[in-house]
Amino acid sequence: MPPLSPASPGVDRRLFLSSLLGVAAAAGLSGCAGAGAAGTKSEGALSAPLAAKVPSGTSLKIASYQGSQELQLKLAGLTELPFAVSDWANIGAGPDVINAFRSKSLDVANNAGIPPIQAHYQGYDAKIVAINITRKPNYLFATKPGSDIQDVRGFKGRKLAFSQGQAQGVVLLRALKQAGIKYDDVELVPLTSNQFLTALQAGQVDIAPLANQQSPAYLKQYGSQGAHAITTDVVDLLNLLWAPTSVLADSAKAAAVAAYIPLWAKGQVWAYEHPDAWNEEFYVKTQNLTLAQARSITALANKPLFPPSWTEAVTWEQETADLLAEGGFVKAFKVDSLFDRRFEGIAAKAVAAEYRS
Repeated sequence: MPPLSPASPGVDRRLFLSSLLGVAAAAGLSGCAGAGAAGTKSEGALSAPLAAKVPSGTSLKIASYQGSQELQLKLAGLTELPFAVSDWANIGAGPDVINAFRSKSLDVANNAGIPPIQAHYQGYDAKIVAINITRKPNYLFATKPGSDIQDVRGFKGRKLAFSQGQAQGVVLLRALKQAGIKYDDVELVPLTSNQFLTALQAGQVDIAPLANQQSPAYLKQYGSQGAHAITTDVVDLLNLLWAPTSVLADSAKAAAVAAYIPLWAKGQVWAYEHPDAWNEEFYVKTQNLTLAQARSITALANKPLFPPSWTEAVTWEQETADLLAEGGFVKAFKVDSLFDRRFEGIAAKAVAAEYRS
């Protein structure tokens, strides 16, 4: 049976959410009140100043999708950590991160702006602790083989791969809004991003937003069959670190998170400043891309920008939440609660001035 779409008759968006994220997410929707009560208990701990030193014996479980975070630190020579890493978890997609947070198998993760909004909607309490601003598009829209779609206006009436809990979903919604296309004018097919390539190859969807590092291999394989890319100027502004409130309410773990943030920032700067080494060590050796494909990805890479102030990030996150609420995907709320301001500016202080704005 084909996936349900919120544009399909009789399918409301809450059922759409459940079909996309599974039983755990549905349980979270019904548990919002309980999550709020638990959050109240930890408010005092969250307002306490961060410890200046990480207590001995502290450990973190850190997301390192396809080993990228761990490799960056290794290549940059940032291996002397003031805490133990009990697990570098190969977890990247927003829904997977939220489930890992819930199961206490992950303490801190790197995602875009939408997963914290999705977690809030599910009743799970987590906070943003670091911000990296992206100014250039990280995604493009890829067509299925044989497609005649040439621009976003051609999305009208088509099947579009949509992941409500991931950056790709927001990029799609922003592109539709920019083109003046209403949600009811398209069929949003609920998938997670790791299903996008298969859906395109099978013709299950007409369009899917692919990350810059995904598209070269797909277009090389299916370009001769009419698959092509549709580029836009739509950006997903936020690349961030976030962590469960329960982790941040633990003074020792909060101190460890604060100590990890500068390393995370410096690792990204290193990769940006050493594209040849990053191409070879990550894309070629671990992702099995050709050097030419790797270079095409790093040519599109964003310069890391760690703002001393989170004002722009909060504004962007609010716009994103409002956009999702307009479509009935989440309930409207003020996003200020998603940011733990104790960590504001930590990343900026760790990098040179050219990487702050």
